[in-house]
Amino acid sequence: MACQTLKGAALLQNGVLSKGTAYTEQERAELGLRGLLPPVPSNIRLQAEAMIEQLRSFDTPYQKALFLDGLRAANETLFFRLVMDYVEEILPLVYTPTVGEVCQKYSHLYRFPRGLFLSIEDKGHLDELIANAPQQEVDMIVVTDGQRILGLGDLGVNGMGIPVGKLGLYTACAGVDPRRTLPVTLDVGTDTERYLNDPLYLGHKHKRVSGKEYDDFIEEFFQAVHKRWPNCVVQFEDFGNNHAFDLLERYRSRYCCYNDDIQGTASIVVAGFFSAMKAKNSRLSDEKILFLGAGEAATGVANLIAAAMTETGISREDALSRLYLFDSKGLVTSGRETLAHHKAPFAKDLEPCTDFEECIRRIRPTAIVGLSAQSGAFTESVVKAMAEINERPIIFALSNPTSKAECTAEQAYTWSDGRALFSCGSPFSPVTYKGKTFVPRQGNNSYVFPGIGLGAILGRCKELGEDVFLSAAHTCADMVTPEDLAQGSLYPSLTRVRDISLAVAVNIIKLALRNGTAQIEQPADIVQYVKDRMYVPNYD
Repeated sequence: MACQTLKGAALLQNGVLSKGTAYTEQERAELGLRGLLPPVPSNIRLQAEAMIEQLRSFDTPYQKALFLDGLRAANETLFFRLVMDYVEEILPLVYTPTVGEVCQKYSHLYRFPRGLFLSIEDKGHLDELIANAPQQEVDMIVVTDGQRILGLGDLGVNGMGIPVGKLGLYTACAGVDPRRTLPVTLDVGTDTERYLNDPLYLGHKHKRVSGKEYDDFIEEFFQAVHKRWPNCVVQFEDFGNNHAFDLLERYRSRYCCYNDDIQGTASIVVAGFFSAMKAKNSRLSDEKILFLGAGEAATGVANLIAAAMTETGISREDALSRLYLFDSKGLVTSGRETLAHHKAPFAKDLEPCTDFEECIRRIRPTAIVGLSAQSGAFTESVVKAMAEINERPIIFALSNPTSKAECTAEQAYTWSDGRALFSCGSPFSPVTYKGKTFVPRQGNNSYVFPGIGLGAILGRCKELGEDVFLSAAHTCADMVTPEDLAQGSLYPSLTRVRDISLAVAVNIIKLALRNGTAQIEQPADIVQYVKDRMYVPNYD
């Protein structure tokens, strides 16, 4: 919609187009705005100063998140300017960990319509619903069915906060045009009783649909999306284990799509391991890694680590032998009667073990990776056991939100006598121990997935293979400085996230041009090609 098609109050009430108080005197005269705004024009810099002042006046992250949600509805350009200017402060408010609380309360706070809700009851008519989307062009869709939102479980349509927040990060962190993005929630029911019994719940109140009816619904969704936007990239988000792997396998070679929980998480965790190897002066293929958790995130990470290990010259079989999973039944062993297919490659011919600390003492891993959503699972005795075995134990407590973290940064550093190489799934403040200040940085997918999406869009990639996610991991780790490592940071500062996303996107396009998955001609200058197409939140 061109700006001149709206005037007066209608223009001010359009959050995508409005400049708020930043219209000049001439614009006010031409657009019928005189008298509708305070008399002295502002600008986006002064508006951002006012908004950050207001944001900081609220007491809780949840209150701040609601303020930002209202700002985005009123003035999307200013919202993204604020996020970009204060990214380290605002990122935890618009996504993890605060988005978890927003999702849990979504039906009770719904105010602003964003994205598409496609219900199983609309099966057979998805073309019509997708035609209602106001965007003429869509480059990126993030879609969820709400079954496994963060570590919070089945939230049904309340999970819409996740694709909305995720797409906000594609824009803020990588410059994907927000006017060409679309959050989608698939309502196939919920198995959460409190929502089924909640009169304010905004989804259909029936148990989750699965099987052929579910599969046909997903197929119809992809066909309808591809029909309207043939080059659109689709990112799966927070699907349950019972669907996530199957859907990725079914569609990854048919459409340009990926699952951030499986592949994006894998990429950023592998980046953390690359940085840890620099700190230890070691090779990844020399590590022995024990995972607490064996769901889509953990097995996705394990598979990409195996691929990264093979880059050093060892076989995949040797790489898999160095990776162990520990799930709700204990150590994943080959002697189990039933074993999910995504766990099978990591099953070991060992005696069963149901105590995590005992497994550490048996296996003697160099690293433990928590993707279990079990708060406090990395106990003092667990961390001390790792510190007894290793001079520099790798402790990755990656579950989010914060309430689900396996341990805190302070616990990891204190219990390991300051020797842990620590990464976290939720943000923690710096920790001072024995006179040294450690700056733990969140192993946040936002270091890689925005750049992956931007590269896929601008390279018009046919598909996204394992090499894409390894490339992103290497790119992110290469941005970590010696100064970062000296303070215990395994990731670069989030203030550099636009530069990181640019580098990730450029390397992905180069890779896609080499392997034939790009559908563009070779740009004369790939860096400039990407820079020129990154959205910057300034008023036209």
